[in-house]
Amino acid sequence: MEVLAEINWGIIAPIIVIQMILMIVAFIDWIKVEKTNGPKLLWLFIILLITTFGPILYFIIGRKER
Repeated sequence: MEVLAEINWGIIAPIIVIQMILMIVAFIDWIKVEKTNGPKLLWLFIILLITTFGPILYFIIGRKER
């Protein structure tokens, strides 16, 4: 537990919050979009399992142009 006390939460907390917001927005968009570039289920796993870069990859590569 001493390790957690040594972490500078003033820097880490905003990064975690931004990451969670990005993941939630990508997940909501994934639900609303009917077709993606590639299998839709695969993009769900990418969004949820590749925490930082998954949602970014989804928005750059995964979304089909409307």
